[in-house]
Amino acid sequence: MTVTEAPPAPSKDPAELPVRKASTRKRLVPYWLLLPGILWLVVFFALPMVYQASTSVQTGSLEKGFEVTWHVQTYWDALSEYYPQFIRSLLYAGTATILCLLFGYPLAYLIAFKAGRWRNVVLVLVIAPFFTSFLIRTLAWKTILADGGAVVDVLNALHVLDVTSWLGWTENNRVLATPMAVVCGLTYNFLPFMILPLYTSLERIDGRLHEAAGDLYATPATTFRKVTFPLSMPGVVSGTLLTFIPASGDYVNAELLGSTDTKMVGSVIQTQFLRVLDYPMAAALSFILMAVVLLMVTVYIRRSGTEDLV
Repeated sequence: MTVTEAPPAPSKDPAELPVRKASTRKRLVPYWLLLPGILWLVVFFALPMVYQASTSVQTGSLEKGFEVTWHVQTYWDALSEYYPQFIRSLLYAGTATILCLLFGYPLAYLIAFKAGRWRNVVLVLVIAPFFTSFLIRTLAWKTILADGGAVVDVLNALHVLDVTSWLGWTENNRVLATPMAVVCGLTYNFLPFMILPLYTSLERIDGRLHEAAGDLYATPATTFRKVTFPLSMPGVVSGTLLTFIPASGDYVNAELLGSTDTKMVGSVIQTQFLRVLDYPMAAALSFILMAVVLLMVTVYIRRSGTEDLV
């Protein structure tokens, strides 16, 4: 009986070890590049969120100090007491988003397809408001919409204010300190956030698709409805999100252009944090707003039928 000898183990080539180490380092490079961004998110986003979450379930006062008692009743108190401000914030933000889309889409279309050599100039004009402070831009609207100004006189002459007064958006033939003034400020300040994603999405459309639609005897309206608008949906979704989300939490426009009857939830949060000093209530309001907006955004993205955001 013979015993079969095992084959000798393959000898390891020492030259292969540095190659394997270099390959391992290459695989780790993307993670090292992501590390600063992850640390930034943890330090400036995740940790503050955890801190605010703990603040929302605390009880106490600024003089005696706050402690975590898991007082979740604060959430119910915030929602039951300030639900009008929540509804008003979503209504104003939704209206401003729709107006930004109606004004921004034609302008983005013209920049993408008709501007020609003037495209860069028009794009600079679109982002020109960012060269000044958000506060200054909003204060400028107090002059534009001032009583007795040219805008109000024209609107009165056209009887537009009669219609808006009937709708409850203006009162006493004036625009300042009314919902219309707040929506105008929101629309102006967040319009670039709508135009730029729309332009990016439209600019990526292959012009040969329009030519093919024309070869198939499609009218310009049909081409827009069947080709241009569906292909620009990523820009529409991105633009509406970039407009609605910050607008729903804005308080500057409501403070400067509105009145006590047009307060948004952002104004309430600011008041609770800086004036009333009720930190648990302010934190609870912030988390309720975030949850409501997150739910609406999730439903909207799923209903839009596109996950390709620009």
